[in-house]
Amino acid sequence: MTRASSLILASASPRRAEILRSLGIPFSVSASDISEEMLPGETAESAARRLARDKAESVALRHPDAWVLAADTLVFVDGTTLGKPRDDDEAATMLRQLAGREHGVVTSVHLRCGADAGRGIAETSRVRFAPMTEEEILWYVATGEPRDKAGAYGVQGLGARFVAEIHGSFTNVMGLPARSVYELLRSAPDPALGLLALSSG
Repeated sequence: MTRASSLILASASPRRAEILRSLGIPFSVSASDISEEMLPGETAESAARRLARDKAESVALRHPDAWVLAADTLVFVDGTTLGKPRDDDEAATMLRQLAGREHGVVTSVHLRCGADAGRGIAETSRVRFAPMTEEEILWYVATGEPRDKAGAYGVQGLGARFVAEIHGSFTNVMGLPARSVYELLRSAPDPALGLLALSSG
């Protein structure tokens, strides 16, 4: 069966779009509108996998002839999963949890076309924050950068000054593991999509 070879990013995240553009992979954007609430008993990885799968499904229903790439990123520490903060107070609380410590960042990516369930992967990186003073936490929260980011920080932005060490994929911490995305596209049952992964913009 012939598959479509156009790619849709099911995310409004400028960071995910930036990563795909940096890889030279052509795509369009159609963000999903599903709830990102976790379910009782879910681990960070199981939640990220479910949310990425559901996002891909919701956009695939709107665009049944295109390949859809969806992702979800969560931060976890001490058995607690940190999504996007609801407000600045919660952002400050999250940063206090992360300051001076190591935490995990898991991103799940899911690729599908039409009614096919598709295929997903999940990748985890470890990040160590430097100690942060209360002044630094309040300054960073006031910049507004933490508001739409899992764990209340952006590794590629102002928050980079607080990141002491990363083990694993940097782009995974940004929200889209570049190598894993490439492997998903290359292994898709559509030769044209595999060639799309070798585009250079």
